[in-house]
Amino acid sequence: MNQTSQQQIGIIGGGIMGISLGYFLSRRGLKVTIYEASPVLGGLAGPITLGDGTQVDRFYHAILSSDRFLSDLCKELGIHDQLRYKETKTSFYYKGKLYPMNNIIEFLKFPPLGWVDRFRLGLTVLAAQFVKDWKSLESVGVQSWLLKWGGETTFQNIWRPMLKAKFDGGFDNVPATWIWSRLVRMKSTREGANQKEMAGHLIGGYITLIKALTDKIVEAGGSVLLKTPVKEIVIENGKAVGIRMANDEVVKYDKVVCTMQTPVFQRLIPTADQAYHEYLGKSDYLGIIAPLLVLDRPLTGNWTVNITDDRYPFTGVIETTAYIDPKYAGGYHLVYLPKYTAPGSEWQKKSDDEIKKIWLENLEAMFPSFDASSVRYFLIHRERYVEPLHGLNEMDLIPAVKTPIANLFLATTSQIYPALTNGESVSRHAREAADIVSGVNG
Repeated sequence: MNQTSQQQIGIIGGGIMGISLGYFLSRRGLKVTIYEASPVLGGLAGPITLGDGTQVDRFYHAILSSDRFLSDLCKELGIHDQLRYKETKTSFYYKGKLYPMNNIIEFLKFPPLGWVDRFRLGLTVLAAQFVKDWKSLESVGVQSWLLKWGGETTFQNIWRPMLKAKFDGGFDNVPATWIWSRLVRMKSTREGANQKEMAGHLIGGYITLIKALTDKIVEAGGSVLLKTPVKEIVIENGKAVGIRMANDEVVKYDKVVCTMQTPVFQRLIPTADQAYHEYLGKSDYLGIIAPLLVLDRPLTGNWTVNITDDRYPFTGVIETTAYIDPKYAGGYHLVYLPKYTAPGSEWQKKSDDEIKKIWLENLEAMFPSFDASSVRYFLIHRERYVEPLHGLNEMDLIPAVKTPIANLFLATTSQIYPALTNGESVSRHAREAADIVSGVNG
């Protein structure tokens, strides 16, 4: 038996990152214990149970047909037969109407853009595919890059309202890598000669993946503990030696890995060097308010409705049952109406009742045919730290997996850059972090 097989690893966080990391470390012969404060696994990818017992995803997720790593992981776990894909539709909401944007004909009919603008919008998408070194976009602002390729009309009519909604106002410090990664991923959803957009899911949601990973961890002798918050990571003489529990009990570990967002990680290491705290403190995140409407009928039939009118508070209209058969969601139709929030946003201070009132009023204004009686459940979920914020020329602010504290590691979404944070990139990053924690890479 090799030396690493004797190592005991404590992992804080039972989201996809923590559970995937635990699985990859278990596969390397290490014994892991995962600590999750909440009563359910999954974190942002976790499920909620409706009043009638139906379980659905708390937030919206899609698995694309191009998500090869995730697909291979599902094969490895024996759950690949639970994956389902479906052709989806996307539209733009412009001046009170929905305009489909799924093929070249629809694209050429889009009212706010003239022929030159449409050509330049296509050129923008094409330009992103030809960027070989994304680091060259690190010092280029997203606005200047979009203006360069798409022009003023396209920027004002499409990109500006979408950016404003995404960043809750200002986007002056956002690098062009942000739009580049999204355009590349959007293009990757289109399959075959007919360029149909394909999106998919696991039957039961991401919890199906998380349960399969958890089973493998337990089979390998590891443990996954729910309702077990961690008070502190114990550091002695510049080295992590264990985890302090809520009752002040200290559990010793050879190595400790935190998979939480950097502000949460900071709170767990109060005795760490001040310079490291100051460095971590420079990381920030967008928050989210994500109402979920559980309906008895479809709303638009589109997977995504991009809103080009910034009078409306939500960033988009995401109807996941456009690609998830409603039979897998209790027969309901699921519509998410997310609002991303900047740090310190006033939106996060509004009560659930206020949010519900504002959201329903705006939904009825957008879709006059919307019938409030179709709402079976209206659930509001919030997270303060949901998507890492990366500014211009700030790659050096991305924390390393290997921390300055011996035997302490950080595997978090802020390290996933410039790729989008989703099941594909998180599980891939967890494997790379597992190499570092186990000593394969550094």
